[in-house]
Amino acid sequence: MYDLASKCSVLLAKDFVHSAFTVILNEETRNSRSLYVEMNQTVITIYPQLKISKMYNLSFTEENCQVLDPSLENSTMNSRQGTNKIEVSDQKGISVSCDFQYDLCTVTLAGWHHGDSAGLFGTNDNEAGNEWMMPNGSCTDNIREFTQSWQVNKCRLVPKKEKPCPITAKQDICKVFFEEPHSLLR
Repeated sequence: MYDLASKCSVLLAKDFVHSAFTVILNEETRNSRSLYVEMNQTVITIYPQLKISKMYNLSFTEENCQVLDPSLENSTMNSRQGTNKIEVSDQKGISVSCDFQYDLCTVTLAGWHHGDSAGLFGTNDNEAGNEWMMPNGSCTDNIREFTQSWQVNKCRLVPKKEKPCPITAKQDICKVFFEEPHSLLR
C-alpha cells in the first residue's frame, strides 16, 4: 500500500495480452479524481466524490453520440448501482466496485487473467520481485519513478475516443448550471 503522490492521470491496470480491460485513475479539476474503466468496447467513468457514473459504448457513441442506459440488455458489461455503491463486471471475470461512502474502489480479476496485466496495481502474477515493473519491462524500487512511468498523456486527462457531440439546448442549460466554474451548483 502506498499513497499516490502524482497529480497526473495514471494507468492502474491494463490487460496487455488480450486487451480485455483498462483502468485509469484520471486527475480532474480541483483535486478530484475519476476512474475510467473500459471493458468490451464499453466505458464507464466513475466520479467517486460526485457519487455518479457515466457509461457509454465506444463504437456506438461515434455513430450517434448517445449515452447508454446502464441497464441496457445487449451490453456485455453488467452494472449495478445502489445508494452508495456501484459495481461493474463482465463475463470474463473482471469486476470494479466503488463504495462512495468510504471512498474506496476495488478491481478484482479472475484467475485466468493471471500475469496478463500491468500498471500501478502490479503484474498480477504472484511474483513479488516484479510488482514494480515499469512499461519498458525494467523494475524499480523508487516509488516516484514507478508512478511516473505509468502516467498517461503527460498529465492530461485521457482523451475520449468518441467524436464531439452537438450540444442540445438541455445540455447547454445543464452545462451552465453544473459545469461552469462560477456556478454555485458545480
